[in-house]
Amino acid sequence: MRVFVLVLDGAFDLGLSAILDAFQTANELIAMDRLAVPKFQVSIVSMRKNVRTAHGLKVPVQPAGRQAPEYVVVPAIACKTRDTLETALARSDIRDAGSALRRWAKSGATMTAACAGTFVMAESGLLNQHRATTTWWLAPMFRERYPQVPLDESDLVVKSGNFVTAGAALSHIDLALWLIRGVSPELASLTARYLIVDSRPSQSAYAMTDHLIHSDPVVHSFERWARARLAHGFSLDGAAKGVGTSKRTLARRIQSVLGKTPLSYFQSLRVERAVHLLKTSKASVEEIAAKVGYADGATLRLLLRRRLNLGVKEIRRTPERR
Repeated sequence: MRVFVLVLDGAFDLGLSAILDAFQTANELIAMDRLAVPKFQVSIVSMRKNVRTAHGLKVPVQPAGRQAPEYVVVPAIACKTRDTLETALARSDIRDAGSALRRWAKSGATMTAACAGTFVMAESGLLNQHRATTTWWLAPMFRERYPQVPLDESDLVVKSGNFVTAGAALSHIDLALWLIRGVSPELASLTARYLIVDSRPSQSAYAMTDHLIHSDPVVHSFERWARARLAHGFSLDGAAKGVGTSKRTLARRIQSVLGKTPLSYFQSLRVERAVHLLKTSKASVEEIAAKVGYADGATLRLLLRRRLNLGVKEIRRTPERR
């Protein structure tokens, strides 16, 4: 199984290491357990002779050449803000990477990317009309830049046709395990156990609405309006009036930037507030439900389970992320 890991200057060290370590572990387990599974032939390729990670470590790369890989993996470039990512995407090596990606896709390779690497894949045009995911806080920027790519950032790994995308940071390991699982579910399970990787089916439990990167003033105004009224019922008429725009414009802008309806985003803010209170206070579920606008604790419990796939006890055991 020939795998090309396409590494670009400023690569996210953890993401790159996660991909390489997962495949190396899988290969070692094939030998240790004498599994009837072909080993992964992993090549670290690049568009340039000299490549360094975000931490300045030199990556031993080889030219992509004209070989046809069976799998291509694009790890993230270490960009967490709009400005740094836009600057990176304008680089000549990333334009050259787009040409290589299109060539490999044409040859039939399975094309994959994780975290900000999904932007590199999208820049090539290959993801147009294909469902995809990306790192949760860059999702609004992704929607704005690639309107032809149907995005669902709640999912951790999304397959669409011959393309597989993964979410933020540690989703690199989920992407690698997904690829290994396609060859051998047993090997993927063994690899996950050796690396102590738990199942993380969704990014929703990790997302923080106030960290979403966008610059839309209508969305910012709606968020401020909503946060001040979480304990009250939602009204689209009231929201539009509070923001100072029409209902149609409000709904269109929220959908365009966040991929949600105003009501769905309002509920996301309620969930976020409820989770914060569960982690930082001793208030009962009934009391917290009242503070975020739900009639009773049972309704809140159901929503938390549906949105986060977590129960109240699990949420309270998990430390608050800052």
